[in-house]
Amino acid sequence: MTTQTPSSDERADGQLARSLGHGQMAMIAMGSALGTGLFLGSGEAIGIAGPAVIISFALGAMIAATIALAMGEMASRHPVRGGFGTLAARYLSPFWGYLSRWLYWIVTVCVTGAELVACAAYLAYWVPAVPIWAGILLFAALIIAINLSSVGSFGVIEFFLSSIKVIAVFVFILIGAVLVLFGMPGQEAPGFVELTADGGFAPMGWAAVWVALSVVMFSFGGIELLSITAAEAKDPARSIRTAARTTIARLAFFYVLCIGIVVCLVPWQQAAGTGEDVATSPFVMVFDRIGIPGAAHITNLLVLVAALSAANANLYAGSRILHSLASDGLAPRFAAHVTARRVPAVGIALSSIGLIGAALLAFSGVGGVFGYMMSLVVFSVIMVWALILATYIAFRRRGERGGTFRMPGGVVTAGFGLVGLAAVFATVFVRPSMQVAAMVGIPAVIVATVLYVVVGRRRIDPADIDSAFEEAESMR
Repeated sequence: MTTQTPSSDERADGQLARSLGHGQMAMIAMGSALGTGLFLGSGEAIGIAGPAVIISFALGAMIAATIALAMGEMASRHPVRGGFGTLAARYLSPFWGYLSRWLYWIVTVCVTGAELVACAAYLAYWVPAVPIWAGILLFAALIIAINLSSVGSFGVIEFFLSSIKVIAVFVFILIGAVLVLFGMPGQEAPGFVELTADGGFAPMGWAAVWVALSVVMFSFGGIELLSITAAEAKDPARSIRTAARTTIARLAFFYVLCIGIVVCLVPWQQAAGTGEDVATSPFVMVFDRIGIPGAAHITNLLVLVAALSAANANLYAGSRILHSLASDGLAPRFAAHVTARRVPAVGIALSSIGLIGAALLAFSGVGGVFGYMMSLVVFSVIMVWALILATYIAFRRRGERGGTFRMPGGVVTAGFGLVGLAAVFATVFVRPSMQVAAMVGIPAVIVATVLYVVVGRRRIDPADIDSAFEEAESMR
């Protein structure tokens, strides 16, 4: 039985619009990566490693840089729909392209739901009468409406939301640096005394720097969006090159300096904690020390914007990944349909399942489910990042180059990145949360593999993957 190849008209019907500039692409990736992990979750990492967490964030930034630059080089050569997943299908095998995209779709669905739960909680901080489930539905309606608009409008809105976070973090760094180095009237400059004041720079031992990576690395989650947005870039080669370099530089700068300022101004044992409550955020502690009134309210506004921006960006990513899977025959074909504005409305609707699930769980009061969902996110992200680097190695071994944009060190750098990811995953032996991630993630991969063998591989048409590369080549 011969497989029917889609006609050019059918393929055109599923094409996305190329409307994103390099600034918007960078901010979309920042919108997902610069989230509540910095504003609230940094306390957990500080509690594991103490002031030495600065090194953990620096190492995490280096690992993330290899992923971002590898994606940048490949995507500047092939700005295909489905990003890293479609590239994996070509340079590794259709199975790895299938697995990486489905795992990442699960990531986006879970993260979108979790971020909206956070948004609703932050809203309840001001308006306790609003139930969590109602807040989830309110913010869900907002981000769905944003995503259903044209991709150009989405890019503008996400640029605005991300800019608020970037400006806030930049102001925090400036004020914090002045406070650390020069102090304030009536208050001496603490300098760097707190870095060694309570048990030394590494009070929990140097092994804790490695263990903290299991928390730190997921602060960089979202850089994958650089690859996914390539299919909707106005000028893919230039936009991806600029976005890849600026995104990782900003993230490294923001995370390392912010955490450094926190541990210089606040004793690390005070800054340590789960960071689940806005009032206990390390940022609130710094704002209180500066003497800014309403520090908790300012931080609450920032984390609300951060969570909303991340949810918005992840819904976008999930819809584009599902669109690419459907275009390649690995998801229902109707999910490849786009509206007159070239927006994958079906993909957006199906990727909203996490929003509905979050609202239902909040309404029913079922607990513990989100812990397993986020464990699956942890496992899936590590696999996706490892597959991105493996794809890059195969890409370079075939003699491919990314035109004017190349990752320094090439295959060797990618190898170091894989070693770093292996080190992060190795924390499964000492971190209970990583053990749960493996317990949830490994069965999920087994189920996905069985589905591929039984159903998926029979539906793969090499022409679908080739058409994605032909389309990208014509627009490059």
